[in-house]
Amino acid sequence: MTKEHEDLEAQPSGSLSRDGSRKFVQPADVRGRFTFRRDLIFAFLIILLVAVPFIHMGGHPVLFLDVEHRQFFLFGRTFNAQDFWLSFFILSGVGFALIVVTTAWGRIWCGYTCPQTVFLEGVYRRIERILEGPRERRIRRNAGPWNVDKIWRKLVKHLLFAAVSLVLAHVFLSYFVSLPALTQMVMHSPAEHAEAFGWVAVMSVLLYANFAWFREQLCLVVCPYGRLQSVLTDDDSLVIGYDTARGEPRGKVKDTSAGDCIDCGRCVKVCPTGIDIRNGLQIECIGCAACVDACDEIMLKVKRKPGLVRYDSLLGLAGKPRRFWRPRLAFYAVLGLVGLVAASVAFHSHTNFEANLLRPRGAPFATTEGEVRNTLDLHLVNKYSDATTFRLEGIHGDALTYVFPIPEITLGSLASRHIPVMVSIPEASLQPRLRAHVRVVPIGHEEDSVIVDEPFVGPVH
Repeated sequence: MTKEHEDLEAQPSGSLSRDGSRKFVQPADVRGRFTFRRDLIFAFLIILLVAVPFIHMGGHPVLFLDVEHRQFFLFGRTFNAQDFWLSFFILSGVGFALIVVTTAWGRIWCGYTCPQTVFLEGVYRRIERILEGPRERRIRRNAGPWNVDKIWRKLVKHLLFAAVSLVLAHVFLSYFVSLPALTQMVMHSPAEHAEAFGWVAVMSVLLYANFAWFREQLCLVVCPYGRLQSVLTDDDSLVIGYDTARGEPRGKVKDTSAGDCIDCGRCVKVCPTGIDIRNGLQIECIGCAACVDACDEIMLKVKRKPGLVRYDSLLGLAGKPRRFWRPRLAFYAVLGLVGLVAASVAFHSHTNFEANLLRPRGAPFATTEGEVRNTLDLHLVNKYSDATTFRLEGIHGDALTYVFPIPEITLGSLASRHIPVMVSIPEASLQPRLRAHVRVVPIGHEEDSVIVDEPFVGPVH
């Protein structure tokens, strides 16, 4: 191992001191093109999170997971517990997309769209900056004595953190209970809805502890995604890096023998995980590009070309051409196409109602006055988003006669009903391999009609 590698190995994480104790990261403010884009994305995602329970399609929120009643609504489609297997395609699709995005563009997910980053950088640290000021002032105040100024700022900050955590917990709960139900829960005593109250209380505490104290440690210690980065990225992946050839050796602005890096430390001060990007690609880097904006700002001030710290591949930083399309991405493209076809077929198989013709317990048939009768059971489940009336029709053939005690039935959304169906035939017309066929017609949605069948049985001659 070279001396340079030994020095890097000896350096602790940006949020750890050399004795292993934690250093609370205090990122400095930064402005620039990437920071501006991140702020827009943060605002959009936060508004979207809050707005989704209010946006309705087909009479229900666009995303509503009613676990209590085993009802699930997604973009106007209605699902029940029997459709839970379809979630495999959604979850695996999200995971696969994350792998592909990381391979091509590094940890752009972490820096721009991960909820941990969105709320920590877009809400909680923003509140902290407003109340406690810039980085240097925050550090001095934290190191100083507890006076009136420090106490009131800390108190107000943590009260706001707690309030935001409580609001976010209620927003998350609204994805699992309807907004009217949530409003009623909030207006009544917690004892009347102990489970929901307990969930909100625990969630609020966890959110507060995470965003007020644990912060970047969730990315460094808990989240496995950062650890997987080393196997998901390659030399062609887009990452944030430091151009060593251009920047080294570091020196003062007027030092003609030095590289472009003036060793101001600005890239370290703005990093939300406290790392020095000049040490190379690190698992602590979340790809937020704060260091890119900070370094570009300094380069412009000293009249040097921006891009000393930039988005590039490891090959690009080494002065070699970067490949976007490569065997790995081509393989992912094939897998993605196969998965997309499989998911399309699976979701296409989902119907707006379920109809099954079953044989109930007891004698399979009865013979009276020269007729053979089978009593069948039609199980009907309405998956439409609103109440629907179904008409039942027997398909007459092979001399079969159908009797429906309830020829039309109205079911609410995700309601189900067992309906008896009596099918008979003259004993003289009985033939082997007869089947009873029933057409189920949803009134108003006739194009969704289905035909279900069941063998017709009788005495063996």
